[in-house]
Amino acid sequence: MMDYIAEIFSYPFAVRAIIVGSLVSLCAALLGINLVLKRFSMLGDGLSHVSFGAAAIALAAGVAPLKLSIPIVIIAAFLLLRLGRKANGDAAIAMVSSSALAIGIIVATMTTGMNTDINNYMFGSVLAMSKGDVYIAVAVAVCVIILFILFYEKLFCISFDEEFSRAIGVKVGFYNTLNAILTAVTIVVAMRIMGALLISSIIIFPPMSAMKLCKKYRLVVILSACVSIFAFLMGIFLSFFYDMPVAAAVVATKHIIFIVFSIISKIKYK
Repeated sequence: MMDYIAEIFSYPFAVRAIIVGSLVSLCAALLGINLVLKRFSMLGDGLSHVSFGAAAIALAAGVAPLKLSIPIVIIAAFLLLRLGRKANGDAAIAMVSSSALAIGIIVATMTTGMNTDINNYMFGSVLAMSKGDVYIAVAVAVCVIILFILFYEKLFCISFDEEFSRAIGVKVGFYNTLNAILTAVTIVVAMRIMGALLISSIIIFPPMSAMKLCKKYRLVVILSACVSIFAFLMGIFLSFFYDMPVAAAVVATKHIIFIVFSIISKIKYK
């Protein structure tokens, strides 16, 4: 077993994937808590599809995908956040996400074709990681961690009751906007590994799993982060040992953890 692990770390692309994937998993888990508690889980799915559409257009135009995807996805985050607050917000987000995915496929088919680059963005690939992705992942992770350290109490308040938060002077709009921007950038970076079709799982599964066992917000934050990073590392190892796609292995691991936590929860709180 140790020989296999040592072999994985002997490949530079695997090391980059582990660093980026672990940091992105941490960010997605922390940001996902707020989205899940406020029932904005569809936001992650919508942004992932918008990110794919932007990446497809960037590749067709010969532009670096990250340079175009990040600003477009941030703008989309603002729009989807507003749509999510309306009566049929979830339906509107689903319409936007499916439309963005369709535009990406059409652009790719009519220009570069459904080539390796497009497939990497749709399904993810550890081989697609670059040094630039590592730097961006580190920067995003630092921002997210600082956000949680400095504004922990305010994020706690707006996650459960925005009206009360406004009443006590918390700038709800500012923190929602900050959360949306960090979520958008995290999704763009995560798309390189997880692919547009599976990104939402790294946002939803860890918080949902943690909430099965923990009732305190602080414990949910800690356990969600641990579950997310552990599931990603397990996915990497499974992909090397059994020749599985990394993204699918990560999602399968998170699903198994969720099932196990659900069973434990039923026994614990029976």
